[in-house]
Amino acid sequence: MSSDKPRKIKTAGEPNRGLPVKVKGKKRVLANPIRKSRPGDAKPVRHHQSGDAKPVTVRTGDAKPVTVRTGDAKPVTIRSNQQRHLPHPNTDIHPASEESDIIYGRHPVLSALESQRGLNRIWITSRLRYDPRFHHLILQAKDNGAVIDEVEPKRLDQITHGANHQGIAAQIAPYSYIELPDLIAKAKSVSDPVIIVADGITDPHNLGAIIRTAEAIGAQGLVIPQRRASGITSTVVKVAAGALENFPVARVVNLSRSLEELKEAGFWIYGTAATGSEPLHTVNFRGPIVLVIGSEGEGLSMLTQRSCDVLVSIPLQGKTPSLNASVAAGMALYEISRQRLLNTHYLDRLPKPL
Repeated sequence: MSSDKPRKIKTAGEPNRGLPVKVKGKKRVLANPIRKSRPGDAKPVRHHQSGDAKPVTVRTGDAKPVTVRTGDAKPVTIRSNQQRHLPHPNTDIHPASEESDIIYGRHPVLSALESQRGLNRIWITSRLRYDPRFHHLILQAKDNGAVIDEVEPKRLDQITHGANHQGIAAQIAPYSYIELPDLIAKAKSVSDPVIIVADGITDPHNLGAIIRTAEAIGAQGLVIPQRRASGITSTVVKVAAGALENFPVARVVNLSRSLEELKEAGFWIYGTAATGSEPLHTVNFRGPIVLVIGSEGEGLSMLTQRSCDVLVSIPLQGKTPSLNASVAAGMALYEISRQRLLNTHYLDRLPKPL
């Protein structure tokens, strides 16, 4: 004796979902007919029974429908939310919508061109392309494989999302990091070198500002961790305003081990901390120095603090408990530079003998 209650049909491997969608026939109930597309669903899946009259077509995101025969008089079509209008393969993707490392502005792009930085593509207005400062460098970049697009300012507005591009933008190749031993060797080629270590700086604007200040003060390089920190992105390059073309950066897997390697190379490790044991202006900075800057929110990690020889702090008189990471780096770097300039004697300024 047949029952009037509908029966659910479950296909093998079908995942459980929330509320089922049911299509009723005479004695057929299809539970959860909408499925996500899977590679194995190339062929239609048919459930049939002798005597079924018309099909019920269930459309998923696949090219072919999944058909279930019932006894309904008319076919019922259910369209899946997975079905979307896909863009044509030849659609021009907006350059800034990708992680394509776009830099813009005359000074950053000019610095990249002068240092023969790897550039994949350059967008430039016709007026600027034949400017004497850019013309021969653009030709040289073209010889090195860069694609040169002469565009209108409106196109540059689209690429840079309305930023102040000054008539030029470029897609830079991935940044080429230096190995830590090479950075140490290069730094020790000068007297009293300074290396910056960024312990978990995640804001690319902060990292770019630190690089710009460090290069301007005369530091020899930067060390950043590979994980949980910003790398050298287009934003970092833009904020650094050309400083990266003359400033090496090493990216390391283990920051604590790298600090030990720097110690073995003769560097003294100074970490900046709000609760540092020594006020910045009371510390005598001599010899090879590593200045460690903590992250924006957490500061120096406990493991990094234990790797430091001295913890230094910047005395604050107001109610603000801490400083921006790039501002703290700039103040510490200036104090190091100030002390060393005081110990520098200029022959043309020495008092003349009577």
